[in-house]
Amino acid sequence: MEVKIPKSHPRYKSLVTREKIVRGFMESIVVPQGLIAHGRGECFDYILGERTWPPAIKAMKAAVAAMLLAKHPVISVNGNTAVLVPEYIVKLADIVNAKIEVNLFYRTREREEKIANLLKRYGAKEVLGVGEDASATIPELHSERRRVSPRGILIADVVLVPLEDGDRTEALRKMGKTVIAVDLNPLSRTAQAANITIVDNIVRAMPKMVEIAKELKSKTRDELEQILKTYDNRKILSEAIQIILNRLKELAQKGVYLDISLTPYLDNA
Repeated sequence: MEVKIPKSHPRYKSLVTREKIVRGFMESIVVPQGLIAHGRGECFDYILGERTWPPAIKAMKAAVAAMLLAKHPVISVNGNTAVLVPEYIVKLADIVNAKIEVNLFYRTREREEKIANLLKRYGAKEVLGVGEDASATIPELHSERRRVSPRGILIADVVLVPLEDGDRTEALRKMGKTVIAVDLNPLSRTAQAANITIVDNIVRAMPKMVEIAKELKSKTRDELEQILKTYDNRKILSEAIQIILNRLKELAQKGVYLDISLTPYLDNA
């Protein structure tokens, strides 16, 4: 059933995002577990005030710089990412010259093909990791996520893994790859294990990364390397956690329920 959400609704953007996930579930692109994961992330987004904070912007710049410097960058796509930001996946891949690869924990040929077809409708010329193309494996990983394309994730030096699980992030790190994560929970295993962690909602992060990629595309290699040289992921994660603490402290001191319309702040931002 199509739900019409009035733009005047105070939760309009969040409800539109939720409907995209539900529609993806009805179309067998998103699995039930993906609905749970989305709800978990939405909780953290409430606390963050549903906005993109300075540490996330710093991480995005480092992420884009890493992808522009990479020889074989790959954007890994699961069901949730595919239904939420398909156009931005394709746009970012085009700008940074990255491969796009389907990688799923709950893998079926039907889901692989549906995700690939969705991305192609938004302009993707090639989508790896479908069917027999996922013929290589990631060592020490036993879930279906171990299956990767020998032309994609297997040979990648930089992998963007939005909405990821910790096991594969750790396994990719062990293979010597630079892993970029997009995760609303800075305490997750994925966030902690990645080289670069963007603590933000994927629906805000991907469009912003496309914007940043357009800006950084003209930078020299030395300038891009300088961005990475000065980047500290532990510091970024600490800042993200501090933002959460400040938000909760501010709201608790005011004696009010969490109101995302309040103007949040970060001391010494």
